Amino acid sequence: MKKSILSLTLLLICLHGFATETKLMVRAKAKDAKFVGSSIGGAHVIVRNSLNGEIMAEGNTTGATGNTDLIMKSAHERYTELSDDKTAGFLAILDINEPVFVQVVVLSPIHKKNARVQASTELWLIPGKHILGDGIVLEIPGFVVDILKPSTHQYINLESIPDSGLPIEAHIVMMCGCPIEVDGIWDSKLMEVKAMVKKDGESVGEVELDNPAQNSFQGHFGIKEAGYYQITVYAYNPKTGNTGVDIVNYVVRD
Repeated sequence: MKKSILSLTLLLICLHGFATETKLMVRAKAKDAKFVGSSIGGAHVIVRNSLNGEIMAEGNTTGATGNTDLIMKSAHERYTELSDDKTAGFLAILDINEPVFVQVVVLSPIHKKNARVQASTELWLIPGKHILGDGIVLEIPGFVVDILKPSTHQYINLESIPDSGLPIEAHIVMMCGCPIEVDGIWDSKLMEVKAMVKKDGESVGEVELDNPAQNSFQGHFGIKEAGYYQITVYAYNPKTGNTGVDIVNYVVRD
């Protein structure tokens, strides 16, 4: 019996080789901001064998967004580590017996479909040669834009709309969830945020949205007629090239 077990063990070793544990740290970092972590639900990471498409590891980044002063306010020299042991990431632990060319795919932020970005890269993994520290960092451009008012497919009575116009409100954050506000680290004064309005498929105007409170952008649009309406809110930072959009449709009736 013991001899059979030993023979089976040797056979498995011969078939699979001497697999070596190999660690790969993957992080998602918002463009012009910090790391994507638990506070916004994380980024989803997939590590695939580039040759045959086999998924070798999969999971979400977890942890904090990182040190604001280090990431956003300090000059970075070569080899500067932007992360620490609390910074969000996904640690893939792979057992490989030879070098493998892999594709690393990041979907971020995983729970915000209208803002989700897919970023990817490829690299060689070598048995026992860990890639840790900052690891592989994939940049996630954009803004997360959520229109709060009006809501999707809301029915609004024309007579209920005030003279000041239909209230429009959007919640906007960086792709890591970092806050946007006047004169903040992520300064709303550098951004252009507007609502574009259509009625029955035709453009009827746009309105600039102000930022009276952190992450909140508000404005009003005059509506005089019933119809099928669509509002597209966009955010644009010409300095960084970051963009974000959300769209809602609603009905104004007599």
